[in-house]
Amino acid sequence: MLNDVKVIICGKEYKLKTSESPNYVFALARSLETKINSHMTSGSGSSPYAAAIMVALSLLDDLSKANERLDSIRDQSKEYVDEAGRARIERDAALKEIEVLKSKIIQLENNVKLKELKDSI
Repeated sequence: MLNDVKVIICGKEYKLKTSESPNYVFALARSLETKINSHMTSGSGSSPYAAAIMVALSLLDDLSKANERLDSIRDQSKEYVDEAGRARIERDAALKEIEVLKSKIIQLENNVKLKELKDSI
């Protein structure tokens, strides 16, 4: 369901249709207006339009860097999953080898007992 949301940014009203909650959109609008006002009062003397462009570029830069970090985390996660899979395969092979060695030990112990029994007769 789409919500009709009206926000005011730098004195201009914008009507939005969004699936997000109105409170979320209001918070975004407040944050954007704060960033624009901060840029305008930083001594650059820029217009709201120019400040909005600078804020948009800054936000796109942040988004691009966040996506790069996310891709890096995904790659690391894939490496960890692959490494865990290899370790699991090695563990399973080691467990099988342990079982084989245990049965060989039992067989050798039985052979020793048999030999001792033969020797005692």
